Amino acid sequence: MSPLRQALRRADKLQAILEVAKVMAAAHTLDALLPLILREAARVVEADRCSLFILDRHRNELWSRVAQGAKQEIRVPLGQGIAGSVAQTGEVLNLRDAYEDPRFQRDWDIKTNYRTKSVLCVPMRDTHGEVTGVIQALNATDGTFDAEDEELLMALGGQAAQAIENAMLHEDISRLFEGFVQASVMAIESRDPTTAGHSGRVASLTVMLAEATEQATGGPYRDLKFSPEQMQEIRYASLLHDFGKIGVREPVLVKAEKLYPHELEVLKQRFELARKDRQLASLLRRIDAAKIRGEGALEEIEAEEHERLTRELKELDEATDFVLQCNRPTVLAQGGFERLTSLSVMSYNDSRERPQMLLTPNEVQVLSIPRGSLSPTERREIESHVTHTFRFLSQIPWTRTLKRVPEIAYAHHEKLDGKGYPRAVPSEQIPVQSKMMAISDIYDALTASDRPYKKAVPHELALDILKKESDSGQLDKDLFRIFIEADVPRRALKPR
Repeated sequence: MSPLRQALRRADKLQAILEVAKVMAAAHTLDALLPLILREAARVVEADRCSLFILDRHRNELWSRVAQGAKQEIRVPLGQGIAGSVAQTGEVLNLRDAYEDPRFQRDWDIKTNYRTKSVLCVPMRDTHGEVTGVIQALNATDGTFDAEDEELLMALGGQAAQAIENAMLHEDISRLFEGFVQASVMAIESRDPTTAGHSGRVASLTVMLAEATEQATGGPYRDLKFSPEQMQEIRYASLLHDFGKIGVREPVLVKAEKLYPHELEVLKQRFELARKDRQLASLLRRIDAAKIRGEGALEEIEAEEHERLTRELKELDEATDFVLQCNRPTVLAQGGFERLTSLSVMSYNDSRERPQMLLTPNEVQVLSIPRGSLSPTERREIESHVTHTFRFLSQIPWTRTLKRVPEIAYAHHEKLDGKGYPRAVPSEQIPVQSKMMAISDIYDALTASDRPYKKAVPHELALDILKKESDSGQLDKDLFRIFIEADVPRRALKPR
């Protein structure tokens, strides 16, 4: 080969190293980075294949996911074999025939039906000069690796070491942030254990709906695509959508019925006092009647009072049962509370013969709540969790690819007709990710079996309720259609 051609060949290889360095800098995961390094290393030194091992200082081992065609991670003790020796000494090893070196282990050749001949193994060093792993080139195209190959592979190894260090740091940060998100979800659900799993299920449903929407061939979302980072953004927003509930009073958060337990107990005791009052009044009437009508009328007096008292106690018991029924919340809006108004005029006499009302005006109002268990004031407090969520998430220094997490979570209770909360914004101001999450959130809230204030709604009924909301312009019709057609609930929540 002429000197000019050699110079051009070397320049091409150096240019290739610069280009691959740029590509490596953009790779943030080891799974994407390691095959890239090996492919380019083999090309630069004109080898049949390459292997790469990373140093695990804690275990004093080298490990690799991409070594001589290996399909799973392998580990090599430091100082053992060709790679282990180079990692320990930090010196380049260039062999014409690996089988002549006692450090070479032939196991992988036997397993993969491969014959290793020439080997060039160089250490990878970080910016501090510390060995972080080795790159190993196998079987040079022209039979042997020369000094130029050593220089080029060392140069590529330096770039690779820095890229691997950055990728591992990126993965560490990702794991750290994932741990923070999961800890936050645990904090949310510890406030209300009855909703355990809700955040995870909403995240699964929303991500699955986003993936199904990408496959749409028609409709307004046929061109919608999400990058992996945007999918992660959707997942985090869904996992953290209820974080603001830590700012809601616990009694309101876990309220199972319309009256709080202590309020219901006071009401029940009041009805019991009313029964005693009716019984005492009946006894006094019997005494007065006996004084007036004489002992001969006792049997008749007893019969009359028994009939009257039985009627009065039955009336009280029926009123009690009706109140207890009214106290149980319903998923759908329900009426039939008019009778509470008539019950509110019923009274009894206390121990001082002062009349007391069986139901207070506030109890009548609370028991008449048509849907759910919350009063208007309590519902506003619950609804404030969305604003709390946004304020909390806005304090986190999100990366550029996750910066919309607060915004997406903020809008998951908004409605397309502008009647949602907390801002009552119109459809065009609601992110499509939030529209997806709204469908997922409502579906899981309806079908969840762990809510103390309601029974789980069957899958089909839940879809009927969602359809009514989409038909009325509250939820996105096209997204709901995809939700059904892609069978998102069964696919996202199927047992694993």
